[in-house]
Amino acid sequence: MTLLSTIWLLPLFTFIYLHGVLPIEATHHVYRNLESLSSDEYSTNQPYRTGYHFQPPKNWINDPNGPLIYKGVYHLFYQYNPKGAQWGNIVWAHSVSTDLVNWTPLDPAIFPSQPSDINGCWSGSTTILHGNKPAILYTGINKLNHQVQNLAYPKNVSDPFLREWIKSPENPVMEPTTENKINSSSFRDPTTGWLGKDGKWRVLIGSKRRTTGIAILYKSKDFVNWDKSKHPLHSAKGTGMWECPDFFPVLKNGINGVDTSLNDNSVRHVLKVSLDDKKHDYYLIGSYDEEKDRFVPDKGFEEVEIEYVFRYDYGKYYASKTFFDYEKNRRVLLGWANESSSVDDDIKKGWSGIHAIPRAIWLHKSGKQLVQWPVVEIEKLRVNHVNWPTKLLRGDELLQINGVTASQADVEISFEVNENDIGEAEVLEKWTDPQILCSQKGTSVKSGLGPFGLLAFASKGLQEFTSVFFRIFKFQNKNLVLFCSDQSRSSLNKHNDLTSYGTFLDVDVLHEKLSLRTLIDHSVVESFGGEGKACITARVYPTLAINDKAFIYAFNNGTTDIKITSLSAWSMKKAQLNGKL
Repeated sequence: MTLLSTIWLLPLFTFIYLHGVLPIEATHHVYRNLESLSSDEYSTNQPYRTGYHFQPPKNWINDPNGPLIYKGVYHLFYQYNPKGAQWGNIVWAHSVSTDLVNWTPLDPAIFPSQPSDINGCWSGSTTILHGNKPAILYTGINKLNHQVQNLAYPKNVSDPFLREWIKSPENPVMEPTTENKINSSSFRDPTTGWLGKDGKWRVLIGSKRRTTGIAILYKSKDFVNWDKSKHPLHSAKGTGMWECPDFFPVLKNGINGVDTSLNDNSVRHVLKVSLDDKKHDYYLIGSYDEEKDRFVPDKGFEEVEIEYVFRYDYGKYYASKTFFDYEKNRRVLLGWANESSSVDDDIKKGWSGIHAIPRAIWLHKSGKQLVQWPVVEIEKLRVNHVNWPTKLLRGDELLQINGVTASQADVEISFEVNENDIGEAEVLEKWTDPQILCSQKGTSVKSGLGPFGLLAFASKGLQEFTSVFFRIFKFQNKNLVLFCSDQSRSSLNKHNDLTSYGTFLDVDVLHEKLSLRTLIDHSVVESFGGEGKACITARVYPTLAINDKAFIYAFNNGTTDIKITSLSAWSMKKAQLNGKL
């Protein structure tokens, strides 16, 4: 693995599964209309509610589940507590969209109702079976609090909104037993199924054995009767529980997505897992040996410590899931961004958790990593375009970006370093975890080249701001770009998580665009560095820089001038997140 693709990790937040017990009498009418999703009660006078990032009007949400497109309609299912702003009472809430931007809520699709899920309906995936028939596999918590896998079908396949789902009488279709030696508390989150050349369906279930993370492989001819394979698709020592696994092909050349079952010389395969111990999503690139049913990581990914594996996002981003959008030939990634506020504050505001903007995802032309970019539909929300000509951003200079709504904006900016100035880069004497480096050398710490970037949610007088920036080092005679999202000054409320995030960005600073795109949305700063080579999602809660009291700046706190080669910024209209059919 090359130096610039080496990624170090640090756990940032806690995500704990609690074994809450739901009443046995749970039935459809109990879970129908537990809240008025069209109510504006929780969407007014709340400065931290998002304008265009997905969230319901109130209560707790976490993992996106089973996303798909069906008869021209996008479906998002998600883990949801209909009774409060903390984790518990989990059902599969359901929203639909025609553009991945504006969403309409429907009744919960899956809720506790049978012995195999009576204590909770946890994460899972949707697969399109023969005859264009969707099927959901999900983890249920049974009456013994064991994790088992359940199957559900739509009641009416002619309904594009898939309003009602029927659970299989065969449930559970997969379960831990003494014979299969599966830990009943570490057996969850089935993947989208794929078809092998033998005509059998395959799915993965996340698990662990002691500290070894495992992707257990199951096969079935009919998607009902499943047999556990003798060997996992892949495993890794010391990685702990593998939650929310995802397995899909990506084209070697091009940005289009492909069907999950494709496996030929045109594709590589991606194995992604959410590490319960680390609280981040990691991925490997490799090949799928269908004869042996094994995933073989590419050179540079095999037999490495987890600290060196790529992540989808270096901030608040977890339990992600992809699906193939066959109408637009793209693979779309969705992920959960949890709160950085205290539990008490979450309860006061009445909600917790959002989803990041859906991202198109593909293999970089180098073949070494994935690229992510917000789906193009989000650009429909752009208004009030501000465009700057080339500007020289001098050392210690701060330039306000006027003309856009600073609390709800989309900003794209590109920088250029003069080749004659590259010698001013600070020398990095020894390799350092980039997240720690972002904390040690934050926005206020000068160097020869950087920090330079954006200040979002900046208050008048700069008592508060969230900084997203680059800093350039010289390490072992090579240029090294550090990409940071600095929350240390984001809020005067010190009960918030004020962590700084960061990673090294694989960009040749003298020959490639050093670009930054940042989606700003009331309590979200979602940033894409190097045209999507690295992403950092931050959750921030300023006390001063809210609504019209927030400002955006381009800044350079280095000693050397930096050129802004382009800057485009837009206000973002509010998406319809709780519309009606």
